[in-house]
Amino acid sequence: MSPSPETVEVDFISPRHLAGGGDPAWITVALHRACGWSHGHDPLMPRVLLSSPDQKALLRLEPDPVDHWWILHHVAEPDRPAWYASFGADTPVELIAAATDALTDPATPTDASSDPYEPLRQIGWSPTSADNGLASPDGTAYLQRLGSAEDPGAWFVTATLVPNRPVWQARFGEHTPTRLVAAFTAALADPKPVARTGSLRSLPTCDPQIITRKTTDVHAGLLAGALEERVRFLAARHPAPPTSPVPSQQPPPRNHRSR
Repeated sequence: MSPSPETVEVDFISPRHLAGGGDPAWITVALHRACGWSHGHDPLMPRVLLSSPDQKALLRLEPDPVDHWWILHHVAEPDRPAWYASFGADTPVELIAAATDALTDPATPTDASSDPYEPLRQIGWSPTSADNGLASPDGTAYLQRLGSAEDPGAWFVTATLVPNRPVWQARFGEHTPTRLVAAFTAALADPKPVARTGSLRSLPTCDPQIITRKTTDVHAGLLAGALEERVRFLAARHPAPPTSPVPSQQPPPRNHRSR
């Protein structure tokens, strides 16, 4: 049945890593409106540049036929060298947003450390024989860290349907805070389906043996409201600065004259 003018046909896809990229606004609008990231505007260039309020981080979204569309750079700090994270075009926005949400969370210490492997172990991902890797039970996703225990390197998360032909890949440089990588893998491990519109054109596969797709008519207002709710939730993490008290106005002093 065709949706009514007030509804939108939405597909709820699992596993989420094979749901396609989704709406970039889930990341860009949230960073700008809820976290204060500023953006430039060039109507002649198909790209988005967002910079953090402290000018330490820059997120670049630019269509690229051969390389990653999303690239996050962070400058060096006294306790950490410069680092980067990048994501292919079909990386679900919910996973990327988990990393940017962790980066912008004021309640989390910048030096907090987490284990990116743990969320995946908890849902049955199994070790592989090479490079500290974990693979999903269905073999369509893989986490790998290059290097050794003494000299750890970059993290790679890959979704694939055909060997050596990944659907998407996420890369986290060796100095990327592990709390961001762990936030990404926690979102990857989340069994909750993600919503997509027009997914038949964007899904990497419709094979029912690999993905589950449930189609539902959703009221257009509810669909649009999901982003607004996300913005409100993230904005609430940043308390408003205290307002300065308005000084009470004193009556002007009287000019007493002696006779």
